[in-house]
Amino acid sequence: MWPQIIIWVVTTVLSALLAPRPKGQDAQPGQIGDKDVPVASQDAPIPVLFGTRIISGPNVVWYGDVQVRPIRKSSGGKK
Repeated sequence: MWPQIIIWVVTTVLSALLAPRPKGQDAQPGQIGDKDVPVASQDAPIPVLFGTRIISGPNVVWYGDVQVRPIRKSSGGKK
């Protein structure tokens, strides 16, 4: 068991030391740009994808039945 723990600690430290770091002041936190915001437009094409892909500026034509319902039950205790 101890050799496995030692190997785990060594590999964790190595992966933290070898991870790429942002350079200089160019590093910015993630932001939503104009191309990343979903739109709902009749003129925009609807992309057809197969598999897992990242789409910049998707055309959202339907997103399910989004409803807000209040929570009416308590988390414990007597009612």
